[in-house]
Amino acid sequence: MSPNDQQAAESQESERVPIVLSEEDAAPLLRDAPVIGGHRMQYGSNYTFLVALDAGEGKYLRAIYKPQKGERPLYDFPPGTLYKREYATFLLSRQLGWPDVPLTLVREGPHGVGVFQHYIEADPQMTYFELAEQHKDTFLKFAAFDFLVNNADRKGGHCLLGTDGRIWSIDHGLTFHEQVKVRSVMLEFWGVEIPQPVLTDLEKLRSSLETGAKLADSLCELLSDEEMDALRQRLEFLLTEKMHPVLDPGSDIPWPLV
Repeated sequence: MSPNDQQAAESQESERVPIVLSEEDAAPLLRDAPVIGGHRMQYGSNYTFLVALDAGEGKYLRAIYKPQKGERPLYDFPPGTLYKREYATFLLSRQLGWPDVPLTLVREGPHGVGVFQHYIEADPQMTYFELAEQHKDTFLKFAAFDFLVNNADRKGGHCLLGTDGRIWSIDHGLTFHEQVKVRSVMLEFWGVEIPQPVLTDLEKLRSSLETGAKLADSLCELLSDEEMDALRQRLEFLLTEKMHPVLDPGSDIPWPLV
């Protein structure tokens, strides 16, 4: 986006008011609506933008935009793949039924292809550390999911308490590596038994990851063959061991914690 285009977009945004829509109503805008404004969010090592999508006369919808071009090269993840991992995590969460991951789509934006995600209205002061005591059952699922997708960046601030009362899981770019790289602040679940209802959900997921299944086909377009095999292996580990793995507190905790 050129400076002139940026200035014009900011002008359009300033003349409108933000609206909050259900996921169903937001989906068409998230998929097709022009970006009419926005800015880069200051936290994070990769470029993340809070953008405004044209929602009709006098209105705009907030969304999160993470372009491929804004991904910082990493020594252990293939370049230009983080946005695909965000989308793969969303697809897997919806098939499994948990955790709540905001609606995420792949599309073109002002800086090229990337993911657009439904913006969650939330209290920024409420992180995992403030929520953990009252939402243990929810976060037990988060912990199982983080091992399943091999989440290398489960910080406390990647758990949001939405104004809708739901606990949302965000920031899933560092996932699905073929080597175990789980890093999480949820130490209290390490070595804890996984309840049967959670195991039942995981068991149902098994057939969806078989070659030829709709979810498996979608994930194969986003991940390597080795990463798909590793995903299936982690699922079998959870179903066989029926417990969260015990990780290393010396190396398997992200920094910063929030």
